[in-house]
Amino acid sequence: MVKYGLDYTRCRWILPLLLGIGVIFGIIALAGRGWLESQTLPYVHRASLWESCRRPEQGGDWTCESLMGYAWGRAAAATYLVGFILLVICFALAIIAFAIDTLRFNFIRGIGGLLFVAAVFSIMGLVIYPVKFSTEIELRGINMFSWAYGFGWTTAIMEICLGFFFCCLPNYEDQILGNVKPTYFYSSP
Repeated sequence: MVKYGLDYTRCRWILPLLLGIGVIFGIIALAGRGWLESQTLPYVHRASLWESCRRPEQGGDWTCESLMGYAWGRAAAATYLVGFILLVICFALAIIAFAIDTLRFNFIRGIGGLLFVAAVFSIMGLVIYPVKFSTEIELRGINMFSWAYGFGWTTAIMEICLGFFFCCLPNYEDQILGNVKPTYFYSSP
């Protein structure tokens, strides 16, 4: 990306594209019912960020209880949701920043800082949820934090990594804009 510059049409949109993938992963984590699932038969427990569902035996009906009745449930949902909203804002700002012909590198560094703030909020929600869920809700059998919870962690890791990319990109401003004279390692005798 640095070799060809951000004007190289295939490289220019890589960072906003990765942010878009992070937004999709965040939507999957927010809407997914697989934050916690029973690992072994009989499958009697499943939970999302918003509710916890149980059934008495293998063929019974699921009964669900909202986690918004617990203070920690509201805190986990709110902090993860704030991190997701900041990620969506960063995605919109990145599209605007990379669509303009003359890049504003301080603007790009600001997006990186906002991504770090989004990662802090997301990680707070991802830590509050399992700690308080496992201590306050009775679990039977072997349970595991599952696929939707994993998408939440993937989103948080992407926020951190992309934050580094957005913050470090302005350090290579001259190379990106093509202002550096190429150096050749061959010298004639």
